[in-house]
Amino acid sequence: MGVSAQQIRFCTAHDGVRLAFASGGDGPPLVKAANWISHLERDLGSPVWSSLLRSLMQHHRLVRYDQRGCGLSDWDVPSMVFDDWVADLETVVDHLGLKRFPLLGISLGASIAIAYAARHPERVSHLVLHGGYARGRLHRQPSALAREEAELLARLAEIGWGRPDLAFRQFFTTQFIPQGTPEQQAWFNELQQLSTSPANAARMMRVSDQIDVTPLLPLVRCPVLVLHADHDARVPFEEGRLLAGAMAQARFVPLNSPNHLLLDSEPAWPAWLQAVRGFLPSVPAPAWAEAFATLTPRERGLLALLAQGHDNAALASALALSEKTVRNHVSRIYAKLGVHKRAEAVVLAHRAGLGQEDPGTSIPA
Repeated sequence: MGVSAQQIRFCTAHDGVRLAFASGGDGPPLVKAANWISHLERDLGSPVWSSLLRSLMQHHRLVRYDQRGCGLSDWDVPSMVFDDWVADLETVVDHLGLKRFPLLGISLGASIAIAYAARHPERVSHLVLHGGYARGRLHRQPSALAREEAELLARLAEIGWGRPDLAFRQFFTTQFIPQGTPEQQAWFNELQQLSTSPANAARMMRVSDQIDVTPLLPLVRCPVLVLHADHDARVPFEEGRLLAGAMAQARFVPLNSPNHLLLDSEPAWPAWLQAVRGFLPSVPAPAWAEAFATLTPRERGLLALLAQGHDNAALASALALSEKTVRNHVSRIYAKLGVHKRAEAVVLAHRAGLGQEDPGTSIPA
């Protein structure tokens, strides 16, 4: 299965809720616990999630799912409590028949992953937690002011997410990706409306505010990698330190970033990727992945346009180059990839996730 491919299927939770899950990529399984809002179809090609998901899919068969009330899973659900979220992860894993695997938890997904790892130590080989927490907002700050603030945020989502005015959703976007580009922030604003209803968003926030898996931390026995942005505006940095300090085999990696969701354009991204790849069980990179590492940014951009169906004449016109120059670029790309035909190069481009962007993709200088 190529990196650009994913299969979306459904399974049924303990209370009849239909859960949508997707798997895609090359290698042994890596399971990602659901986070606050997601959409299996939209996330894979998004300017926020795409690089992270596709990078993981280069070395693993990545399994992820939409939380109940979100994305392609059922929105009208009879129950939404923390135990439901953990049980939904159990449902997906059991449906796929996975016996032992590494588990990834991002943001809210970290609490779910911790609870699963504590309950099923025989199944989780490695645990990766990014931007996570053991204590929800009301356990981090058990005060009347904190309760008032938490309810205000839930009401903000409940009242504002369904409106065309972006101001309500932009507040949350700014907490998640304060340094996102205009394109990334616009996408995240849209995701909030597409991924769930205003009522479900508020419902999820009220549940997550009450989470406390602190007693479960000593029960996690597998190796753990904890990553946390040092200026995270959504989940305090101290929560990451708390996680790493309470699990016996945990290693802590601080990241210099204000973004709760790490973006591939920031300096912390290569550090995140290196740490995660170095921590997870070693998997030989496929030959095509090693070949792609030799391409320059300009060559990758050109290959992406080739994979979208542009011929040499169209590329020459768009880039203000001669067709001979374009042919020379293409020949060098073929040589680096070890292919002889355009069709072979396109197949490899699709495996690397190139060519899925809009036809207007530009080529780096």
